[in-house]
Order: sequence, then C-alpha cells, then structure tokens
Amino acid sequence: MDRKLATIMVGDYVGSTGEMELNEEGALSVVMRGLDLVSRCVSKHHGRVFNSAGDALLAEFESPVNGLKAAIEARSLLATAPGLTPRSMRFGLHLADVVRVGDDLRGDGVNIAARLQQMADPGEIDVSTTLFDQVRRVSPCAFEDRGEHRLKGLNEAMRIMRVGASVDRHVFQLAPTIDAPKSAIKPNSIAVLPFNTSSGADEDQEFLAEGLTEDLIHDLSLIRSLFVSSRTASGALQTDDPKVIGDTLGVCYVLSGKVRRMGSRIRLSVTLTRTSDGGLVWSDRIQRPFDEVIDAMEDIVARVAATVSGRIDHEAISAARMKRPENMTAYEYYLRGLEQHRMSSVSDKFSHAALEWFRKSQLADPNFARPIAMEVCSWSSMVDFDLVKAEEKLNRAMQLDSSDPELHRILGTLQIKLNRDYDASRRHHELAMQLAPNDAYILGRCAAFYVFDGQPELALELLERSASLDPFLPVWIVEERVAALYAMGRFSDSNKEARSLNFQTRRSRLYRAASRVASGDVERARELVAEALADDPNLSCEYVKSQELIRDTAELETLLDRLRLAGLPDTPPSAP
Repeated sequence: MDRKLATIMVGDYVGSTGEMELNEEGALSVVMRGLDLVSRCVSKHHGRVFNSAGDALLAEFESPVNGLKAAIEARSLLATAPGLTPRSMRFGLHLADVVRVGDDLRGDGVNIAARLQQMADPGEIDVSTTLFDQVRRVSPCAFEDRGEHRLKGLNEAMRIMRVGASVDRHVFQLAPTIDAPKSAIKPNSIAVLPFNTSSGADEDQEFLAEGLTEDLIHDLSLIRSLFVSSRTASGALQTDDPKVIGDTLGVCYVLSGKVRRMGSRIRLSVTLTRTSDGGLVWSDRIQRPFDEVIDAMEDIVARVAATVSGRIDHEAISAARMKRPENMTAYEYYLRGLEQHRMSSVSDKFSHAALEWFRKSQLADPNFARPIAMEVCSWSSMVDFDLVKAEEKLNRAMQLDSSDPELHRILGTLQIKLNRDYDASRRHHELAMQLAPNDAYILGRCAAFYVFDGQPELALELLERSASLDPFLPVWIVEERVAALYAMGRFSDSNKEARSLNFQTRRSRLYRAASRVASGDVERARELVAEALADDPNLSCEYVKSQELIRDTAELETLLDRLRLAGLPDTPPSAP
C-alpha cells in the first residue's frame, strides 16, 4: 500500500442545491466557474486536484504553506468572479498520512479535511491544529482558535483554527517570495545555517539553538568586509548540501552547527565548509558552562571572520557587537520572548506571552536593552499601545545600548508616527544601516522610510542591495518595490511588480488599485479593492493613512482619493 504525507484541501460551493432548484443551468455554470477558479489557485501554488464530488473539489499539496496560500487567494478572487462572492465557498485543510490509489488519495486524513470544510461557515477557511503547527511560524495570516469540536466519524475531539486576515510585515516571518534562484558567488561570503539540536531535544534547547543562530548571523553581518546571507535565506533552504547552498545563495562558505545542553553546560559543534567542493575548512567543538556561551559565540565569530576574510581581529568584532546581558537568565528569558514574538502576528496570545518573557528579562537584567525594544514591538499590535510611553521605553533602551540597529530603525519609525519628525527618523535609519550594513531585513525596512520621505529611487537601490543579500526576501519586504514604483509615477511597473509577488498582500492589492485608478482603469481598481476586502473586511482609508507615513500630505491625499474611487471605505465597518 503506497502511503504519503500530504496537505489536503477540500473546497465546497455553498448553497448550490437551492440555486439549482431555481435555475439549474445557470447555477451549474456559476458552480463550475468557482471550482475552476479554485483549481487555478491550486496549480499556481504547486498543488494538484485529485478528486471532485459534485460542487466540491479535493486537492493535495506537498507544502502546508502552499495549501494555505491557495485557499486564501481563492477566497479573495471569488470577490470579483461573476456571480460569486467570498462567501460562495468554504474550505477545510488538514495535514495527514494518506493512501495513494492511482491518482486518488484516501484515508482518514482526507475525511478529516472534508469534515473541517463541513464545519466551516460560508467564506471561512478552517484548519486542523496539525496543519496549524506546521504553518504558524511562517504563516501569511492570523488565526482564530475555534476550540475543540467533535467531527463525524472521529472518537476524539479536534481543535479547529480559523484563518483570519493576512498579516502585515514582520521581521520574524519567513515566508519566501520566490522559489530557489541561482546567485553569482560573492567574495568573502558566508551563510549560517540554523543550528541543529540532538534528536529528542526539549523546547529549551530548540529556542537556544535558534537564538544563538540569530546572534551569530547578526554578529557576522556587522563586519563590513563580509557578505552574510540573511537568516530568512538560510532558513528557507531545505538542504544542507554546501554546493546547492552556494549556488542558491551565492556564498563561498557555509557555517553549520549543533547545540546540546547537558545540565549546566552547553556543547557547540561548529563546522565551516567550502561551497565550491564541499571541503572542510575548519571545525571545532566548544564546551562551556551555560553562563559563558556568549563568550564562546564571540570566539566563533572571530575565528570564522578570520578564516573567511583573513583580516578581521577579535578586538574589532567585540567593538562592533551589541552589548550583552550581564547574566544568562535575562538572555534566556529574552530568547523565550523572541520565540513567542515570532508568532505574534498569528494570534494575540503569542503577543501577550512575548510581553511577559521580555519583561522578565528586564527584571533579571535592567541593563539589557534588547528586550525593551522587543517589548515595544510586541506591544505595538495591541489596542492599548501608547506611542508616548513607547518612545520613553525606547529612549531608555537607547541609553543602555546605542549600537542596536533594530532599535534605531524602530525609533526612526516612531519619530514619524509620534512627532512627524522625518529628519530625526532619517538619522536613526542611517545609523541602523551603518551598524548593520549586511542585514537584509534592516536594509529592506529602511527602504520604506525613503519611500515615505519622497526618495523612492534610493529605496529601490536599498531593495536591490537587500535582495542581493537575501534571494528569499519575505514578500513583506519585496512589496516595498511596489510602493516605490508607485511613488515615482511608474504605475504600470508598480502593477507589474505587484503581480509578480507569489502572494498578494493587502498592501500590494491597494497599491495596484491606486495605480489602476491613476492609469484610468477604475473598473479593475474596484475589483482589486474588493479582493483586498474579501481578505480583510476591516480595511479602510483610515488604516492606509496610519500605515503609509508619506511626508508629502498632498501625495498621501491623492493616494487616499484614488483608493476611495476604487471603493475603499473611509472607516472600517465596525467603526462608529
């Protein structure tokens, strides 16, 4: 019996029976149009329709994320299909081991996806926690916990998660923009793969491995003579083959490692490999007490830098590093907070958990700046967020450590939101880039400032540099090109750039709509806004004004007027 692990998506047309009683041929035409639209989305995201049953279709995907994207995109496109609305269909997704019978798939996994679809309300996408656990760290959307439900044919209750609106940009989201490209090899270049843990490692070891990987990438990126591939690029690869990594990321070396915690001691096994031939350049095994791990990381950075560039010494690296916490308890709390913050855009419960860990870190070490900055990041998504208090916190963090590039970038954005001080914002963004010249995320997000400040050409240059560092840039960074081209009046290019994204964000759709209005195609602009509202019914001009921090008020009003003409409401439906 041939078995395989697959993501199963079941999409069902809602209410076809009643419609066919009134007009069988017309209703059948509409149903087929809806199923054909969903089939095209399945194919676009590398899936396969393996069966159909009347007004439903069943599809499989190798990737849970691709299955999720296909369902989200199909729901949005239903908003503009003739005779259809986003509520015309409902979807259920599940990840399971299934049985292959010819071209068909069978088994409990298929049945569960079908039951999830049946439980979903019209227009909704419900998924199992099995699938949710696989996508939550790289999810393009938020989720709502629907609690446990009894599904027909299952003895145990199953927790169901409902797909919400697409999320905005987030530094820790990993969803790549493109498939693996091939890049020219850059001199003095290195990729750091995510550190592994021993099989059966507990959660503590896993978050420690991730935190140390990020620290190492950050520390190496501060060295101007090195080209360091970003964390998202390294994490997006599903291989440890040095040759494949070199061809894909354009790097000369690969640094890999393994972390193992044994009581109060940590063992780090680190290997540096050439990508040209897979040859071993250097390896070491470092065993330290837990509270000396940070010193071990400095040694690793110094030795790797010296091997790759031949002219970086330990003293220069130490001067470039961000300040470290005074004890590992605070660092451990910080890493736990970071783990929760990664998923804060997926569900509010993660934001609250992140806040608690970051505050514990500050109590353990009041001189540790990073958890203060990250506390503000987690807090910013909550309804009680206060810009004035946030500025006070960030200024305190800056007094503790003025060498943190992300802290400067956050402060730069806050200077616009709170004070509309674009000059102060520019200083902070410039310092962020000086402190992290090889950080793809920092460069990509700083590009947004130059779009807002009326320098879109410079923004495009930064985005090109960012893309050279990370060929797997998240879509939330690449979409900045869409805004930059729009700001330059290159409306056709802006629309083309947006269409090239492998996943349409709310922002890309809105800029496409504005570009269409500017080009005289109001009808298509209205369709794009309808698709955006299908994904998030609470979108409004009020939201756009809060996000697009454009310095030129006339330019901002023109953008808003174009979106109003395309059908975007001034305020959310729930607003008074």
